[in-house]
Amino acid sequence: MSKSIAMVTRFAPSPTGHLHLGHAYAALFAYELAMDNGGRFLLRYEDIDTTRVRDQYYLAIEQDLAWIGIHWDGTPIRQKDRLDAYAISLEKLKALNVVYPCFCTRREIQREIDNMAHAPHGPDGEAMYPGTCRALGLAEREDRISRGEAHCWRLDSYRAEALTGPLMFEDKIKGSIQVDAHLLGDVVLARKDIATSYHLAVVTDDYFQQVTDVTRGEDLLPRLLPEDAARLAVLSVLRFRHGAAGGEAPGDAGRRGGSGEAERARRHHR
Repeated sequence: MSKSIAMVTRFAPSPTGHLHLGHAYAALFAYELAMDNGGRFLLRYEDIDTTRVRDQYYLAIEQDLAWIGIHWDGTPIRQKDRLDAYAISLEKLKALNVVYPCFCTRREIQREIDNMAHAPHGPDGEAMYPGTCRALGLAEREDRISRGEAHCWRLDSYRAEALTGPLMFEDKIKGSIQVDAHLLGDVVLARKDIATSYHLAVVTDDYFQQVTDVTRGEDLLPRLLPEDAARLAVLSVLRFRHGAAGGEAPGDAGRRGGSGEAERARRHHR
């Protein structure tokens, strides 16, 4: 890293439950990395899924982090307060023609996958979106949107790859790593119920907060593409640093909340 650029790391839990030991490890890893390099450590709340968020967990998370000696810079931002910023990012992606509206329901997607002889699958064997709406013409897209038909917005992985070229990121342990632009298909960047998604929100916030290093567990390495592709699309290329397997990514660690056993284990240590 250039000496002129201060390191910035972050921990981004969702306030849907108490932290467990995996979360605490992820936060501590990111915090110590920033402190060891004279940088800044940020706390951010991934709370766009308002149906699962509980107000009491904002304070509980901050109390737990303070108890293990973690102090963050500035006031933690809440993603639910930044929907306008995500809308701007989406409009930029539309202008670049790397997203498209998808009108498919889950049932329609599953039916099409079931009828395909060779349905696309992700790295974990899960069925992926087959790209049904990618081929829709502009006139049909605009007509269906004008009629108020429910839709999400998906990243067009083929157009994104054509725009950016080969997708690569720099891992401080493993070095330069190239990722397959189609490994996880055309991920949703803006959901039907809310005009953003985890993938769009996290890259917009990392760019806004000038995050330089994202810490993740090695086990999550194969699943980085959606964020990498979206970051490249919004001209934010970040460096990644991987911790030991089992230490969850800050963003992913918070999204699921703590399981009962893990939560009790963390409370016992406190």
